[in-house]
Amino acid sequence: MPDSDRGPLSQLRSFTWVFLCALLALSFWFSASWLALCAGLALFLFGIQCLEEGLRQLAGGKLERLLALSTATPFKSLMFGVTATMLVQSSSLVSLLTIAFIGTGLIQMAAGIAIVFGANLGTTSGIWLLAVAGQDVSLGPLALPLLVFGVLGSFNGPRGQAAGRVALGVALLLLGIDQMKTAFATLAIDFDPLRYQFPGLAGHLLFTGVGVLVTVLLQSSHATLMLSLAALASGHLVLEQGLAIAIGSNMGSTVTAVIAALGGTRGGQRLALAHVLFNFTTGILALALLPLLAALVRGLTAPLGLGGNLLIQLALFHSLFNAAGVLLFWPWQGRLAVLLVRLLPDRVEPRVLIAEAAQPPAEPTRARYLDDSALASADAAASAVVQELQHLARLSLEVICHALYLPVDQLDRSRSDESLLGTRPDPRALDAEQLYQRHIKGVYSDLLSFMSRLEIDLDEVHQHFWIGCQLAALQLVDAVKDAKHLQKNLGRYLRQEDSAARQAYVELRRHLLGVLHEVRELGQLELPDALWDERLRGFDDAAAAFDGAFRRRLFAAVRARRLDGLQASSLMNDLGYASRITQSLRNVLLLGQGEGNELFRPLRQPAGEDGPLIPSE
Repeated sequence: MPDSDRGPLSQLRSFTWVFLCALLALSFWFSASWLALCAGLALFLFGIQCLEEGLRQLAGGKLERLLALSTATPFKSLMFGVTATMLVQSSSLVSLLTIAFIGTGLIQMAAGIAIVFGANLGTTSGIWLLAVAGQDVSLGPLALPLLVFGVLGSFNGPRGQAAGRVALGVALLLLGIDQMKTAFATLAIDFDPLRYQFPGLAGHLLFTGVGVLVTVLLQSSHATLMLSLAALASGHLVLEQGLAIAIGSNMGSTVTAVIAALGGTRGGQRLALAHVLFNFTTGILALALLPLLAALVRGLTAPLGLGGNLLIQLALFHSLFNAAGVLLFWPWQGRLAVLLVRLLPDRVEPRVLIAEAAQPPAEPTRARYLDDSALASADAAASAVVQELQHLARLSLEVICHALYLPVDQLDRSRSDESLLGTRPDPRALDAEQLYQRHIKGVYSDLLSFMSRLEIDLDEVHQHFWIGCQLAALQLVDAVKDAKHLQKNLGRYLRQEDSAARQAYVELRRHLLGVLHEVRELGQLELPDALWDERLRGFDDAAAAFDGAFRRRLFAAVRARRLDGLQASSLMNDLGYASRITQSLRNVLLLGQGEGNELFRPLRQPAGEDGPLIPSE
């Protein structure tokens, strides 16, 4: 978005936040109990944030690695969703990681759907903990020592800080629960939800809407359910109202996944849609059967002496209707995946059209695969970067081909077309400088910006990978820049009548097209590292042999007076550009070699099978 558009939008957003904060502050002036409730909710939400951050720091990349290894079968995917959500107490985090992995192709859609099912089951564990903790027992005495240990842990290195963050998170959760319970005890003076009861379906819909709205605003279904538990414990809600809010909280929890998937990859959008379909279908069925389900919950808890415990009944209901949803959807996973592909088909590979010089400049090409949801995981971000580097590599090869005044389809030929090598440039030929500005610069800047926004602590392997990616992108950009400089003299001499200088530039053109062919072929070879290294050495030897032979022929032509000093200096400079182009492309291919460099392997295929990104006409 241009800066000129970003200014007014940013100002409107800032004004809205200031207005809402002022309105909230004014409401605190009129109601002390409302202030106490909001303070408890703030503690609770901040506690969830601290707990999530601490657990992620303690886990490092283990959660992502476990996700990649635990998707072999639908049942394993389901159990990963359950276990991971129970550990981090955040179905949103698990959903975001899954969207990131699907968007970058690290896991398949069927596995992602099963993980979403598991995340919905796993999130019910937190509700049970909240229900048990929501009895008439003050949790403050337990929270105070956790606060002390949490602060002490922050002075003991990264692991200690992470553990301290977890302790602080738990302490703030407990203090928030106590604060909300106390606030609800006095809230009836100012506001009593029981006054707004409506009979039948209308009442259920009202409180379901409340659950959706509160979850969307707070971005936490746990917080919504904690408010419901506190209201039930203080007698401000009856059971069916609390159950309706629980249904609404499940529906509202899909908003985080939808926001993360907007503008992202098709895979992420499909998973977000699957999340919405699952939660809304399950919620609608639970809402339609709410009186029967409420009776079932009462019937199951009565023999255990919990017939009057509304908090446990709410937790049981939340578990039952989520489990029923999984049982309902489980047999249809395959068909659901097919339906999602039909509803959200893959985007047609766009062709970057180049306008004629007389026409207004086209929009610059931007990155395709750098979905912000991939920043939730080091592995997902790495996969997205490699895909974008492959995109940049394809564009770079095509710009180099245009710089040689050759059609892009020559990249797909196993041999050079000799009839084309000696032809004069087309008057409508594309300028490499314009192609660089329009198709390379934007992608390169997006790539660097994306990499700078990754805030996850990286292990040694990923740090090496990140540096390698920056070098690969720089090598590709340098190759294009060298091709830009080469095009100037190449075009001038190719347009002249036949001469020794023109023949030398035809030879240079032939050599570089051969380099592009060899780079493409090396990229497609599936060989053991030793054999691939041998093939690369042959490529290096051939490039060095051409360089030496070209120089010798060049000086021989000068001695024979077929070339003058000016022509010879131009050819020497352009031979240097050709050598640097060859070396840059060779270095990008080399990144995929060696143990531990598997992340770079897709870069060996810089020219895909999708057709030209930059057509000649």
